[in-house]
Order: sequence, then C-alpha cells, then structure tokens
Amino acid sequence: METLTNIQTALNDKFLSQSKFSNEIENIVSSDNLTYIEAIIQYCEDNNLEIENVPKLLSKPLKERIRCEAINLNCLRKSSRAKLPL
Repeated sequence: METLTNIQTALNDKFLSQSKFSNEIENIVSSDNLTYIEAIIQYCEDNNLEIENVPKLLSKPLKERIRCEAINLNCLRKSSRAKLPL
C-alpha cells in the first residue's frame, strides 16, 4: 500500500495534470500580477513546455477566465451570454 502511494506521488510530481497546471497558473497570476494569458506564456517559457500543448491542460474555469480576459482586451467579441463579474 505504501509503495502504491509512493508511485502515485511520483507520477503526480512528474506529470502535469489539469488541476496542477491550473493551480500553477493561478499562483503566477496572484503573485506576479499578470494576466492569465501572460501567466500561461511565462509558465511555458519557464518549464520548456510547448504552447501547443496548453489546450489539453486547461480546465473549464481557467478557459472561462481566459475568455473573459480576451473579451476585455477586445480579442474576442462579446457574446450574448451573461457573464458574472470576476
């Protein structure tokens, strides 16, 4: 049982999951006062991660925050759906 826990811990440390990636991005945004888009770019540069691999790692809440950010920056059109203020 202990070896299984050690293996799971090692795998979680080695491989990136959606939740781990989202937590890392949230930490960067809050600590460095960056936008979500800038935080993702910085994380990819710091960890030698290809930007093309990021969509697989984005959780739904993180996608929504990026979408709202893009709308505020006029990169996306405003949709007719109501949005909650962040």
